[in-house]
Amino acid sequence: MADVLDKDRPDLVVLNGDLITGEVTLKDNSTDYIDPLVAPLVERNLTWASTYGNHDHTFSLSAENIFNREHEYVGARTQRMDTTACDPELLLWFFDSRGGAYYQRPTAAGAPTPQPNWVDTTVVEWFQGTNAAFVQRAGRVIPSLAFVHIPPNATSHAQRRIHPNRNPGIDLEQVSQQSQGWCANGTQDWDNPRCRYGGFDVPFMKALASTPGLMGLFYGHDHANTWCYRWDGEVPGTGIVARGINLCYGQHTGYGGYGDFIRGGREIVLDEERLKRFEVDTYMRLEDGRTVGAVSLNATFNQDWYPATPNDQTKLE
Repeated sequence: MADVLDKDRPDLVVLNGDLITGEVTLKDNSTDYIDPLVAPLVERNLTWASTYGNHDHTFSLSAENIFNREHEYVGARTQRMDTTACDPELLLWFFDSRGGAYYQRPTAAGAPTPQPNWVDTTVVEWFQGTNAAFVQRAGRVIPSLAFVHIPPNATSHAQRRIHPNRNPGIDLEQVSQQSQGWCANGTQDWDNPRCRYGGFDVPFMKALASTPGLMGLFYGHDHANTWCYRWDGEVPGTGIVARGINLCYGQHTGYGGYGDFIRGGREIVLDEERLKRFEVDTYMRLEDGRTVGAVSLNATFNQDWYPATPNDQTKLE
């Protein structure tokens, strides 16, 4: 992370979930790992905002406790905004896709209780209402970006259309989507072929698709994917039709978790003039200093031609 930050000093850093591998921590010290995690940001006097991933939701670790630990630092910026207190030029939305297990809630057998792995409908309703209040107050469509850890089902359908030059990035892993492993009756069963996808993220996708000005949704979760795709059409079987929302993976940044893919971070470049056209540029800054996967998220993305991204790897000796 330090190498990436020193190459491009950002105005805001987004930690997009799976900050800690909570399954291997203890309740008494699980949030202590936040301190070395944010140290590169604190040392550089940078601000940041976070989402939380399935590994941040475990029997010994909760997203709420991570949030509270982060807010011991003045640079933490994840917060609920007052819709009457400002006139924003850009909105940033941060969603919790949950997953993992409920904190300190065992089953009757003493095992961790599985937690749903999609954005809850109450959060979706809050998002729609809050965004509507911002738009009504401003009297115009406000450009926005959204961040979540686990990708929605639309990403799974997008993957079938990925092209190495039109959607540059690593594409080596089948999408693990929200609501994966959950049955229609609301129970989790990873081994049941009828429960590969429960459809519980449909309200979230509908909300995204119906939000004017939403330029992109950024997520992680699948370490071997780093591509973007312009979601412009229907998600089969849902009736959801989007008009130009860019779906983008990040780059695996830390050395925890699986995979030997080179570490780095996704940079999002915002410009006032381009925001008027609801356009942004983005690229990956790798830990060795190179940039790859540079694209313009505009009306012709998915059609424009870019250099393919090499599948480079780094390993700890």
